[in-house]
Amino acid sequence: MLSFTYTANNPATNTQVKAIVEAEDEGAAAALIRKQGLTPIEITVSKEGLSFGKYLNKIKTKDKILFTRQLATLLNAGLPLVQAMRSSGEQTTSKPLKVVINSLVSDIEGGKALSQAMSKHPKVFNSIYINLVAAGEASGTLDKALERLATQQEKDADLISKIRGALAYPVIVLGVMGVVIGFMVVKVLPAVGSLYNSLPGVQLPIETRLLLTVSHFAIHYWFIVIIVGIIAVVLIRMVIKTDSGRSTLDELKMKLWPFGPLFMKMYMARFSRTACTLVSSGVPIIQVLEITAGSLNNVIIAGSINKAIEKVKGGKALSEALSQDKNFLPLVPSMLKIGEQSGTIEQMLERIAIYYETEVDNEVKTISTLMEPLLMVILGVFAFIIVAAVLLPIYGLAGNSSLNSAF
Repeated sequence: MLSFTYTANNPATNTQVKAIVEAEDEGAAAALIRKQGLTPIEITVSKEGLSFGKYLNKIKTKDKILFTRQLATLLNAGLPLVQAMRSSGEQTTSKPLKVVINSLVSDIEGGKALSQAMSKHPKVFNSIYINLVAAGEASGTLDKALERLATQQEKDADLISKIRGALAYPVIVLGVMGVVIGFMVVKVLPAVGSLYNSLPGVQLPIETRLLLTVSHFAIHYWFIVIIVGIIAVVLIRMVIKTDSGRSTLDELKMKLWPFGPLFMKMYMARFSRTACTLVSSGVPIIQVLEITAGSLNNVIIAGSINKAIEKVKGGKALSEALSQDKNFLPLVPSMLKIGEQSGTIEQMLERIAIYYETEVDNEVKTISTLMEPLLMVILGVFAFIIVAAVLLPIYGLAGNSSLNSAF
């Protein structure tokens, strides 16, 4: 259930009423309002309704892709826009998306264009989506524009999934490693320390004493560790939200080994795929670059694109504007130059996108191959330190025993 804030007219008193109603979608909310003898004027999802169950109410990418693909198919079959929208809304299983679709239908019936109606939902439909729909409406090829959008979204979701897959393995392994080390520090080392302390005349090596100190601190002052961890996370999030912090993070993504090459190829693929989709829909090149800059989620690359926009406005070709930029891999301006000279820039952008999407696949496999032995080495080093701290005193005791027996 979602909460809707509504404004309605009360015919009995000829006054306007503002209140909140809970319903599954906007249509159901309107029906409930009418049952009260009121005439609904405006119905919107309330902030409380959206914030409650934030993750449950989030529209998944796959649901949006399916809606886009279905709407394109229905329009291509000759159905009127409103009927196609309603049919798509009935077929989706996402309740939050149903609410948005019903809102779009209401706006379209009120005389708004689909792109204008979608612009009221920026968290659902980004600038690429809205501009492609607007271009399709202007050219009378809305179904084709929606097909390109669905393909664009699928490719983008696939890229992000591969990046997450590449990052997931080391995160999981490091997490398991942390749990094992934490168990050793909290449970095993204190028992070993108690054993050695019960033996007279035992001088523990510095490695053992250091780990026992860490163990003692973790057991008795664990709340300090948690507080410091929370403060660190909050500070990092605050720094990332600043312009300089975001810039530093995005630069690290592009340069930090071994993930730097992977992110660079992902950005080139997203840039090319997005630009190809927009160009094929007839969006002007300056607008293509402006939209693409905002869709890459990297302020460094966006800054390079904005510099290229100024050069293109000054009369330079796009390939020339990007050729000297270190944030673009050399293949991109080289292929663009061929496309500009042959009049096939759309095809060249698609080839660049396909090439770098394949490269992302290869890079993910390379990282997976590299990370396995690297993580094993890290795990081995930590294991060696802990085992050495436990066993060195035993060897010390054995050495003292042999010396005493000799005398």
